Parts: sequence; C-alpha cells; structure tokens
Amino acid sequence: MLLKKKEMEGHVEMGLLGDNFDPSLIARIRDDGYESRSGSDNFDGVSGEDDQDAGDDTPAQRSKKYHRHTPHQIQELETFFKECPHPDEKQRLELSRRLGLETKQVKFWFQNRRTQMKTQLERHENLILRQENDKLRAENSMMKEAMANPICNNCGSPAIPGQISFEEHQLRIENARLKDELNRICSLANKFLGRPISTMALPSSNSGLELAIGRNNTVSGIGGIRAGSGFPMGLDMGMMMMGNDQVQVERSMLIDLALSAMEELMKMAQGDAPLWIKTLDGENEVLNFEEYTRIFLPCLGPKPPAYVTEATRASGVVMVNSLALIEAFMDMNRWAEMFPTMIARAVPLDVISNGLGGTRNGTLLAMEAEVQLLSPLVPVRQTRFLRLCKQQAENLWAVVDVSIEFGRDPTNAHPFVTCRRLPSGCLVQDMPNGYSKVTWVEHWQYDENVVHQLYRPMVGAGIGFGAHRWIATLQRQCECLAILLSSSMPADDHTTLSQGGRRSMVKLAQRMMDNFCSGLVASSARRWDSLHVGTLGEDVKVMTRKNEGEPGDPPGIMLSAATSFWLPVSPQTLFDFLRDDRRRFEWDILSSGAGTMQEVALIVKGQTPGNCVSLLRTNGVNGNETSMVILQETCADATGSMVVYAPVDVQSLNVVMSGGDSSYVALLPSGFAIHPDGPNVGRKGSPDSGGSGGGGSVLTVGLQILVNSLPSGKLTVESIETVNNLMTATVEKIKEALRSVG
Repeated sequence: MLLKKKEMEGHVEMGLLGDNFDPSLIARIRDDGYESRSGSDNFDGVSGEDDQDAGDDTPAQRSKKYHRHTPHQIQELETFFKECPHPDEKQRLELSRRLGLETKQVKFWFQNRRTQMKTQLERHENLILRQENDKLRAENSMMKEAMANPICNNCGSPAIPGQISFEEHQLRIENARLKDELNRICSLANKFLGRPISTMALPSSNSGLELAIGRNNTVSGIGGIRAGSGFPMGLDMGMMMMGNDQVQVERSMLIDLALSAMEELMKMAQGDAPLWIKTLDGENEVLNFEEYTRIFLPCLGPKPPAYVTEATRASGVVMVNSLALIEAFMDMNRWAEMFPTMIARAVPLDVISNGLGGTRNGTLLAMEAEVQLLSPLVPVRQTRFLRLCKQQAENLWAVVDVSIEFGRDPTNAHPFVTCRRLPSGCLVQDMPNGYSKVTWVEHWQYDENVVHQLYRPMVGAGIGFGAHRWIATLQRQCECLAILLSSSMPADDHTTLSQGGRRSMVKLAQRMMDNFCSGLVASSARRWDSLHVGTLGEDVKVMTRKNEGEPGDPPGIMLSAATSFWLPVSPQTLFDFLRDDRRRFEWDILSSGAGTMQEVALIVKGQTPGNCVSLLRTNGVNGNETSMVILQETCADATGSMVVYAPVDVQSLNVVMSGGDSSYVALLPSGFAIHPDGPNVGRKGSPDSGGSGGGGSVLTVGLQILVNSLPSGKLTVESIETVNNLMTATVEKIKEALRSVG
C-alpha cells in the first residue's frame, strides 16, 4: 500500500512540472486505469493527527475501519475544497449531513487533502532547487576547468599564465551581463503575466555551459539564453496563455478532465440502447438523458438552469485513412478547412502534450473555436476546449473535445451565445479499402433563448450543430479532396482546364464561400459592423465593413444583408430551383435583364449531383459579346445545401483558369443556404402547421454589395435602403416562383 501511494505521488509530482511534457505524464494519458484519489480514500477516525492513537489497532481492526468515498462524495468534497480548503465546524457539519458522512470523516478528508497538496508543492520546489543546485555546480566546475586551461583566442594554443586573470575577468563580466539580461526578461514577464516568475523556473536552452573563449572574441553559453530561443507557452508550472487571460491551472487537473472526457466518449460512441434512441427516420440517434444521468457523472458540473441540452450520434465512411484524418483534426488550420462552412474561426491556445514518440497518441491541446449555422438568426457558438487524441487499438483512434472555462470575466460578457461542449468527438477506425469509418458524438448545452423561434426545433434536433452535420460535411470535403487530387477527370466534368487551373478555380470558389459565410453570421473571424436602422425588417440583418487595401476585396464600403424565412417546399426542390440556369431570371434581379445564362465550365467536386464549381456567362439580348461572368459553387448533403455566386472580372479569371494566383481576384459573393425545417416540425403558414410535420425548408438569403468605391466614401441611409429593397424583392420573387410548387 505504501509503495502504491509513493507511485501515485510521483505521478502527481511530475504532472506539476513546467510546460515541457515528460514521459511520466505521457504514461498517465496512456493508462486508462489511472485515477486521482485526491484524499478521497480515508480511514474512519484516522488522520495525520491521530496516527499514533490508531497505532495499537490490529490489522483486522484497521481493515474494518477503511472507508472508500463514493464518486459523488468525492466530487462534492473536491468542489468545496476549491472554494474553502479550511472549513469551520459548521461547514463540516453541513457537508457531513449532505453527504452522509461523519463529521470526523469530513475533517480528516480535508486534513489529508491539505497535506497532500502541501507535499506536492514542497516536492516541486525541492526539485527546482535541486536542478538549480546541479546547474550551479556544473557551471562552477566548468569555470574552474576553463580557468585552469585557458586557450588563446588568436592561435588556439594554451594561454600563458599572465593571461589567466584577464580572461577570467572578461568571463565574469560577460556572465554577469547575461544574468542581468535574464533578470530583465523575467521582470518583463512578471509584468505581462501578473505574477512573479523565478529565473529557476525558466528552462535553460543549453544542455551544457560551455565556457571556452572562441576564436572570434565571443563567449558562448555562459548561463544565458541562446539567441533565438523563445519563451515556452507556459513559462511556469501549469501557466497557460489563453488569449488575453493569464490563468494558473494545474496541468494535472486538465489531464484528469481530458481523460475523463475520453472515457465518457468511448462509452457513448460504443454504447447502444437504451443510452441512444433512433430518430423517426431511422438514420440518426439522440441521447436518452435519463440513462445518461444514471451512467455518467457530469464532468463539467450540473447543467445551468437556463440551458438546454442537445446530444446526437452518427456514423459514416470517409475516403481517407485514419492517420491522415487524425493529422487533419490535430492541426488547427487543416481542421477548419475540413469543415469550411461550420467553423468560422479556430485558434490554438496551448500545447499541453506533444504526444508519444513523434505520433499523435497522447497529444493534448487547448483550443478556441467558433461554430456557426448559416443564418443571421442563430448566434455563433464560441467555446474554449481541450482536445485529446489517443490510439485505442492498432487501427482505432479517438479524438475528444471538452469545454474549459478558465479565466472568463463575468463582467465582460462575450457577444456570442453562451454554451459549453460536453465530451464530444469521434472514433476513427481503418477499413480494408483505405477508407475510414467515423463514429461522431456531439453533446452541447446552450442558452436556447438567443436562438430564433424559426430555428429552435432544427437546432434542438441536432440538425444545426449535431453529429450528422459533422459527418456529412466531412464526407463531402474528403470526397472533394479525393477528386481534386486524382489524375483522372470525372465523367461529367466537361471543363478543358488543366489540373493547376482546376485547383486555382476551386481555391477561388472556396474563398468566395468563406466570404459569403462571414457575411451571414457575426463572428470574430472577419470584421463586420452591425447596423441598426428602423426601416429594416425585423429579421433582416445588415452589416458593413470598409476595405482599405486588403487583397481579394474591392476597395470601398461593402454592405452585407441577410435574412431567413420558411418555404413550404422540400430542400431538394428548393436547391434544384436555385441552381437551374434556365430559371435564374425568376429570382436574380441583377442578371434578369442580361439575357440567357450559359454554363461554360464545370468542375465536379463530388458524386452527389450539384456538388460542383461552375462558370456562367450571360449573353446580351441581341447576341452581343459577353457582358457578365459569374463564378458559382453549389454543394449539398443530407443536412443542407448552398448556392453561392459572385461576378468576376474576365481578365482576372483568365489568370486563375491558367493556374495563376487567385488571391487577388476581387469577390462580392451572394447566395443561399438551405436547411430542412426539422423532423416532424410544422411551421406557421404551412398546410400542416398544427404540428403533424412540416417537410419544408428554411432558406437564408445573403447579398453583398459595394455601395461606395471611393477611399473617402461614406455610408448613407439611401445605400442601406437600396440593399434592403433588393433583399425584399429577391425574397418576394423566390416566393412567387415557388408558389405553384406543392
């Protein structure tokens, strides 16, 4: 028992070290059986103060007095300990009554917990002091050796005895200068972090302290920091740099949270009924919350009173092997590219663990992301979370996310929807054909009051942010990448572009899609200022921004207007109507008088009909030369579809089609985002609005227009009214065109 206790304390000690991840911390992540008792196991009536009184007890009597607290009791005690490590008699009495423990058990638990924390801190301080002592001893030894055997910096031969005092003097001056520089840097770090930082806590970048006098009259490695070596993201034990917050967090707590989340994800991803219930369409699964509460302890604490919960599970096959998929998930930029219409912004905060042996197994990251549904009526979900990657078997990987809320300032509320992400993520299993089977679990708690009534059934059912949407988007993106990387052209791809030209066109279309999404929802990824004008409709959102030289945007003041509304037609019918070139004149006001529309190029991006990038040309009514060229991208999956387009300058487009740089092509995209209105949800004004089921669509319309191209131009009320009238006319024309469709 004593050996096991020492082993556990050794784990905790190593977990409290600086930001450089060590092998023992990796071992904790690999070991599924690890648990931190934190003073949770106790003897009835036995504590650090009463050990001598209990010394006369026989082993049999001790075993009878041994008491193991329940997980609920441990959680409650740990929660109270964070707030008050020294409870008074009244508080101990209240805890014993609430948890069903004796008061002396509560008293001894807190004594043991304080002793354990004190021991851990003392061990850590002793370890740092020993390291500093060893460092000084090594420095002293090398200085003695250098003084005993000086070398001439001109010829490289041993120096004459008369030079020893001079060279020693120069070395001491340089050593003192470097130490002063180190102290100055520590002083700056103290001001930045808001807490004292000791020079002992700073890891040395030199493995040895070379004291040789170089031939170029330089002194290298004398107790200083090597040029170009930056400060690590963590500086001191458990210090995490999260945006503007400076929060001291024990890394062992973060690791325990990540491991608990991984354990919950594995059970939820591999569990069956009654934990999961099939939806009416038989394709998706929703969580049985009663069964979930019975099985799991809330790792983030109880749900806030104003929050609602959504939890879904889905699985699918993607055209990528597991290792490539895991690499994409653990790289922030590539992860955002895998879900371009879902992730508005992704920022790395800290690397807590780099993994084992150069692999992603055991990698633990702290991240911040903004997840969006393409509608101005649904706020962006911003969350900070831990992401842990772990290899569960030879061909099975798991990636779990769980929210962390360190450093939130309650007086400075963020404009985004308040939410938190319970253990969510995916299992990725290799298949024999090089594909992967992905099982996704998505579990959110959020404030429903900020979501528009039109979208509440859809969001609550998981259509907006649920597992099925993550899987469908991932499948579509992997399919697109596979086609673009393939040397053979799809049968229905009738473009004559080269491979480089196709990729440049797809890259341009992707930027167009990103710009369109940023104009629909207010995220921090791109700066848009919201406008509040009384003449605007209730559900019409208008934003503006001014471009002052950013490439890829036309110079001047831009307006983005967006609105969402319900239509009594299926999503597929609406998608087919909006992408039909022959019926474009029925809704496109700006091109309705330009004549017929002709498709001149098509780049297929997937096997599903409609997943493509196309180039449209409008001809004059009298057969004149081309008056307008439109770049258009359409995409669709089981959770929704999009039609996005933008007029493009012909000369710039020719450069892109020949494989040139597309980043300088100016784009002002407009388009549509289509979502199903939710399973069995009726809508006001629909034939079955009584609640028997809608089967309709929710359409989001977004328009971006340049209202003033002058550098000194100003935004006017007339410009806003023009955009509002254009939006209103477009919506009415779509409704009129679809009025005859059942």
